[in-house]
Amino acid sequence: MADDNATPEQGGSKKKLIIIIVAAVVLLAAAGGAAFFFLSGDDGSQEDIVLEEQSNALPAIYVTLPKPFVFNVTGDEQQRLVQVNTQLLVRGAEMETLAKENLPLIEHALLNTFGAATVEQLRTPQGQLEIRRQSAENVRAALIKVTGEPVVERVLFTGFVMQ
Repeated sequence: MADDNATPEQGGSKKKLIIIIVAAVVLLAAAGGAAFFFLSGDDGSQEDIVLEEQSNALPAIYVTLPKPFVFNVTGDEQQRLVQVNTQLLVRGAEMETLAKENLPLIEHALLNTFGAATVEQLRTPQGQLEIRRQSAENVRAALIKVTGEPVVERVLFTGFVMQ
């Protein structure tokens, strides 16, 4: 009889031990994941940090480009004609002045970006988003070389027609 009572206690303590070990492993995994998430730094570039600081400090100003961009794209059986109206988002009057002074450079960077686009890219919203992102990067890179500052925060499409 004494042996019968001892066996269930050992079985019960083994279950408790297994539950405690599983709970400890889950808790350690969750703690490790949380530590990795909170302690891993943001891998944002220096330009993103500068643009973020600018966006918090200065009001948004939209610079409208005087003429729409009209260009041909290939990728189908036939060529397509595309017209894009664009505006530039800048922060502060100083950046607005720099953008207006460098409009030919900005137009050149945008035309090069648009000229590299394909019909497949321009048909989908994701492709258009990628073209806007590439446009902003190319404009910033061109302006940094000339002015030393990124100047343009975003390139916005205010009109888009593809025939």
